[in-house]
Amino acid sequence: MKHHSIKIMLLSFVLTFYNCGIYNFSGADIGTAESFQVNFFQNYADQNPGSTMQPGLDRDFTLALQDLINNLTSLSLTGSNGDLLYEGEIVEYKVTPMTATADQRTAQNRLTMSVNVRFFNKTKEEVDFERRFSFFFDFDAAASLTSVQAQAHEVIFERLTQDIFNASLGNW
Repeated sequence: MKHHSIKIMLLSFVLTFYNCGIYNFSGADIGTAESFQVNFFQNYADQNPGSTMQPGLDRDFTLALQDLINNLTSLSLTGSNGDLLYEGEIVEYKVTPMTATADQRTAQNRLTMSVNVRFFNKTKEEVDFERRFSFFFDFDAAASLTSVQAQAHEVIFERLTQDIFNASLGNW
């Protein structure tokens, strides 16, 4: 019987805080927003000197941002008129040599990706922003970009989407 009472108390505690919106596990401050929208992030990286066009990068990044927000909040994803709107473009995607060997050969390369993000909150307009986010992935120069691309995108997308989430909804 004692075990049953503890379960009931714990369940009522969790439901109270969940229903009141006092606490959520991601630390997100969604305020009164109920929905979010992530517009397609066009890839304009090839307009930046040294950057290359990577097919599918725009789709993959857009989906990664949608998935993160969907997984960390109770907001509903919508295709239009979201209370929270994320839009922007991929503005950089390039590989640069980082370190050299004793005989002046490249030992390590760095893939850098940057996105320009505009965030609009219809329920709290004072938190709107436009900002550039950037992150990188270092890899051995002997490896081709295509051989490390899946891992690189996973690392870069995770960091970029988390940084965007923290800037827009982080409550720390």
